[in-house]
Amino acid sequence: MALSIHVSISKQQLQLLDDDKILFECAISTGKEGAGEQNGSLKTPRGRHIVRAKIGNNAPINSVFVGRRPTGEIYSPELAAKYPNRDWILTRILWLSGCEPGKNRLGPVDTMRRYIYIHGTPPSRPVGTPYSHGCVTLHNEAMLKLFDLVPCYTPVVIEE
Repeated sequence: MALSIHVSISKQQLQLLDDDKILFECAISTGKEGAGEQNGSLKTPRGRHIVRAKIGNNAPINSVFVGRRPTGEIYSPELAAKYPNRDWILTRILWLSGCEPGKNRLGPVDTMRRYIYIHGTPPSRPVGTPYSHGCVTLHNEAMLKLFDLVPCYTPVVIEE
């Protein structure tokens, strides 16, 4: 079994593959600023990555994370109204690390140092269209399914 995650920026779609067999597929949102690797660009990095860490195992659905730590809050419309400018990272996190030095690893293009994740997003946020701050976001139910299927060090390919 050779698991891998494939993210298509142009299709706004994520697929979990076992060799060529699709095990899981869902709509996503990537960076609203487009594709790119530079630190601070708010763009989704392209190329080969791995899942470096899985964060949030057993946390309740809609759990809020800040700095990769659960805050103890559960996302709700009322909480969103209280913090209108918060970048909502919910439910689970798959923290990505680039595998291509000079492209998405090390220096000003390091995916892991940019804190690029695959993570849950509020149900009110769109998927299927670029909207994130550079991460790959999906609705929480899909995030739960993906998280349970993917071990650490799973290859991730992000392409336009």
